[in-house]
Amino acid sequence: MTLSFPRTSDHVAGSTLAGVDERAPRIGVLALQGAFREHAVVLRRVGADVVEVRLPGDLEGLDGLVVPGGESTAIVKLARIYGLDEAIRRFSAPILGTCAGMILLDRAHLGLADLEVERNAYGRQVASFEADLTLAGDPTPFRGIFIRAPRVRALGEGVEVLAENDGEPVLLRDGRVLVAAFHPELTDDPRIHERFLELVTEAKSVRA
Repeated sequence: MTLSFPRTSDHVAGSTLAGVDERAPRIGVLALQGAFREHAVVLRRVGADVVEVRLPGDLEGLDGLVVPGGESTAIVKLARIYGLDEAIRRFSAPILGTCAGMILLDRAHLGLADLEVERNAYGRQVASFEADLTLAGDPTPFRGIFIRAPRVRALGEGVEVLAENDGEPVLLRDGRVLVAAFHPELTDDPRIHERFLELVTEAKSVRA
């Protein structure tokens, strides 16, 4: 399945993508450090039931998980301390990782996305920038916010590139894992989170 990105005019605030059953998708947000609150706001806006994840037991019963941006070394350290690294490795539902979350999911860390990622590849905080991104199959640009952003240095053959910036992949899908080098949660545009919920709905239909 190739993810589609509808026009911004097609968005319905508070709409749910829980087409497989009547309940809203239950999405966890890793809440150890970083922009987890901002992700929660967007997810609720598009119809998800949000759970803050701080311990392995919080992953039970979730339909998906978001690993937010923040300080990647701090998130990795805290995840290891609380046993969440192995718990996330065993988590079988779709995962969205943004910025530091993309680093956490790469080959060198949790190994859930077939990517090699360089952290802070665009420079320090003062080198942060914004750029209009063309999403696959969508004529409307998405405003990407890049803050100490990582850069993809290598990707596996099965990884699908969904958006690029200056020829470099910044939004990718590897099976049930969706990763972004930017911060979609800091914009008013919910399309990335909507497409993540599409993955969740797809996975729920397979399990049903």
